[in-house]
Amino acid sequence: MTEGITFADIDDIAVHYRVDGPEHAPKLVFSNSLGTDFRTWDGVVGRLADRYRMLRYDTRGHGLSGCPDGAYSIERLGEDLAGLMDAVGFDRAVICGLSVGGVTAQQLHKAHPNKVAALILCDTNAKIGDAAMWQERIDGALGDGGIEALAPAILERWFSAGYQAKYPTDLDGWRNMLVRTPGIGYAGVCHALKEGDLRDHCINIMLPTLVVCGAEDGATTPEAVQALANAIPAARYLEIPDAGHLPCIEQPGVLADAIDAFMKENPSE
Repeated sequence: MTEGITFADIDDIAVHYRVDGPEHAPKLVFSNSLGTDFRTWDGVVGRLADRYRMLRYDTRGHGLSGCPDGAYSIERLGEDLAGLMDAVGFDRAVICGLSVGGVTAQQLHKAHPNKVAALILCDTNAKIGDAAMWQERIDGALGDGGIEALAPAILERWFSAGYQAKYPTDLDGWRNMLVRTPGIGYAGVCHALKEGDLRDHCINIMLPTLVVCGAEDGATTPEAVQALANAIPAARYLEIPDAGHLPCIEQPGVLADAIDAFMKENPSE
């Protein structure tokens, strides 16, 4: 059963979201990465649609969600997700977050642990990058060249060399998604990553946690992501070959199978 796409009024913005799957199936939430929208999960959700009740949404500043000016915070992104879960009746769920979505998932656990049954953290960390890196990205997104100027380097980190060579048309499509992200929204989330630091919280994540990384991730490297897995007491690490920062796009079948196995081991209710 497909519920379709709609909007929810969460604090100061309209959040664009979609719910798929049987009404009474185990609940699974997806949170997307910087510069993307929830369509990046299409290949994964399509493979799981008969088994799980799945919620996807566009992070503030991205996709069709509201895009207020100014700096965002990881705390604000976590409250957006908590408010959306309340609005659509997801009292408790397995939370799957990629990149900034993974940091948001960790923040949700910190602020609202009762909402989190288990965690799937993809190509992420408890602290991504440093202040200088994010300030450079903010300045670029808001500068004359905008995200267009940042796009070539971002795409290099997002996708494996094999994918870039084999699927140039798809790469153009994903580039379109990236460059159409509002500069102020992209910069707002960069501010959240610049300041967000959940390293001290890792020891408190006692829930089952699957930590996943594309073997060719140039944004959050396998070494960094494996260090996150080592810092979380109940975590295990899975590396996906032939994938960069977005295994949900490059290897959706592999990622869906891993999520399915993890969900069967750790149902949301």
